[in-house]
Amino acid sequence: MFPDLARDDVFRLETRRFWLRWPRVADAPAITRYSSRREVAEKTARIPHPYPPGEAERYIFTARAANAEGRNLTLAIAPTGDRRDVIGMISLEGRRQGRLTLGYALAPEWWGRGVMTEAARAVIDAAFSLTLAVEIFANTRVGNVASRRVLEKCGFAHTGAGLEGAPARGGMVESDRFRLDRNAWNGLLAGRNAHAPATSIASGDAP
Repeated sequence: MFPDLARDDVFRLETRRFWLRWPRVADAPAITRYSSRREVAEKTARIPHPYPPGEAERYIFTARAANAEGRNLTLAIAPTGDRRDVIGMISLEGRRQGRLTLGYALAPEWWGRGVMTEAARAVIDAAFSLTLAVEIFANTRVGNVASRRVLEKCGFAHTGAGLEGAPARGGMVESDRFRLDRNAWNGLLAGRNAHAPATSIASGDAP
């Protein structure tokens, strides 16, 4: 799904405030800190609570392996300034031919600051620019207004609600479903033509 450019661990995206880069073993303590918080875990389908010892290292290893194979693109979100601790993760997972699924989690102290909208726009642009994907799907738990707002700001259309798998939540949970196709993204991109690019794609040493 993803090209050789994204399969190298020097791949990164730069937005106005953040680096989006491959996760590293050194990120485990930061990932553990926010993933261990109930208010983060309960908004996701896969983060267990309580958060087991070694889970962050396992997650990083799995994410890096999938990145290297080009199946998925999972990136750590880190501020571009002096503070370089990871504050969240964002991923695009191959769903089936030409389709991707968007997922993310963010440290609570960064909620309400536009972080995930900025990061999501960057990975969406990369997905449609670097791959032949025709559409991206996303789900949020019913009642997760903040996550729904992120998707709406990124151009996703609500397609209904229903039960979706949430292994870490004990089974199926009621979720809102969203979809963004390539044609809709092209329209959004055209609307941004008068502005400076929000994202740059680079390789080399990232912070």
